[in-house]
Amino acid sequence: MALAISFIVTFWVAYLIYKKYKPQPVLVVGGFILMYTAVIFGYGQILAPKASTGSILFDTFQFMTQTLSSRAAKLGLNIMCVGAFAKYMDKIGASRALVRMTIKPLLKLKSPYLVMSLSWVLGLCIGLCINSASGLAMLLMVTVFPILIGLGVSRLAATAAVASTLCFDWSPSDTGTILSAETAGLDPVIYWTNYQVPIVIVAFFVVGALFFFSQKYLDKRDGHVVVPLDVDHAKSDDPADNAPAIYALLPIVPLALILSFSPLWITWIKVNIINAMMIGLAVGMIAEFIRTRNLKTVFDGVQAFFDGMGLQMANVVTLIVAGQVFAQGLMSMGVINTLIKGSQSAGFSPMMMMIVMVAIIAVSSIVMGSGNAPFFAFAALTPAVAKASGIAPVLFLLPMHFAASIARTCSPITAVIVVASGMGNVSPFDLIKRTFIPMCGAMIVNVAMTFFYYYRG
Repeated sequence: MALAISFIVTFWVAYLIYKKYKPQPVLVVGGFILMYTAVIFGYGQILAPKASTGSILFDTFQFMTQTLSSRAAKLGLNIMCVGAFAKYMDKIGASRALVRMTIKPLLKLKSPYLVMSLSWVLGLCIGLCINSASGLAMLLMVTVFPILIGLGVSRLAATAAVASTLCFDWSPSDTGTILSAETAGLDPVIYWTNYQVPIVIVAFFVVGALFFFSQKYLDKRDGHVVVPLDVDHAKSDDPADNAPAIYALLPIVPLALILSFSPLWITWIKVNIINAMMIGLAVGMIAEFIRTRNLKTVFDGVQAFFDGMGLQMANVVTLIVAGQVFAQGLMSMGVINTLIKGSQSAGFSPMMMMIVMVAIIAVSSIVMGSGNAPFFAFAALTPAVAKASGIAPVLFLLPMHFAASIARTCSPITAVIVVASGMGNVSPFDLIKRTFIPMCGAMIVNVAMTFFYYYRG
């Protein structure tokens, strides 16, 4: 009954969103229905007893309040600051200066889609240092995205490549990697080098090629014409189009700070995303003052930063919170537990059981808009499932961990998709249509390599 109710509500939510209803209220209402249903029929609870308001009627609103508070203070502030920085860089012309500086040498590669594929590979490598998919996407939307657009790639194709850069959570310092290794009884470094790295290396070629061919085909199908920016005739009377060449370095400042003050180099100084954006804003203001010699103009320009923060809060952070409300409804209904227990009792073969677990995690990640939530919830169950199936726990944990991060990139309500689509000014639902084919390739690589490990013994 819980599965049936959850399916009906999920279908209703998906139908309304497909019909262009505003997704935030649709997701919240769907989540509220599931949470109230879970309590009424005894499937689960909305909040832990200590966190409850004392009234079931008010607990749903309490959960939404807690989620909005935590998200606005952490991920939300990151999103707002990066979006605001991107808007300020466009205001002063730094983004356009970056495009003008890089476009001529990159055009020598002949195909902008080759640059796009290589950008995806580069982003996945940078992900070793930046464990947040949404954080990495935000930084690349400031730096790589305008370059791809300048080369002639469509906004959807460029955004898809940036949003998918961390479809494999493969950093040794990633919390999912550490949890997988510990649960499997392996040293995290061994788990990373012996299991994760070979899969990602194969994905470099498979997924990179899929990005090249799929985005090129879809752009052509949608009628997009590749027209690179004509650098020699791109300037106009707009001051932003006439920014000096040195401004091309300004959008790179936050990324340079985060990579420099990381395990790669300087470890005794900490610089988070928000700090990096604020420092980048300060450097931009100094550059603007040197350029204009007008303090009033410089201070007036900062309003673009504040406007950008408000825009991200209204469109992006609220959608993430609404997605979490809906996910909480599914968790309260106990849907995932039911699916796993049913699979265990069906008597599947070891590899079939692995595929079932991967499928459950993938569907959960898409519906819930999170990779960590379903994986963290069920990682502890895998040793028992693996023992019953007669295989090593790592052969369950490895594909489940990667499946969660791959499927996350196909969810229209996950943070990285919402953030990237908001900054790229495209629909998150149109965006996941562009990430779907490459992510199918990534999932095939993930499962196929697990089969390779299994039959290799």
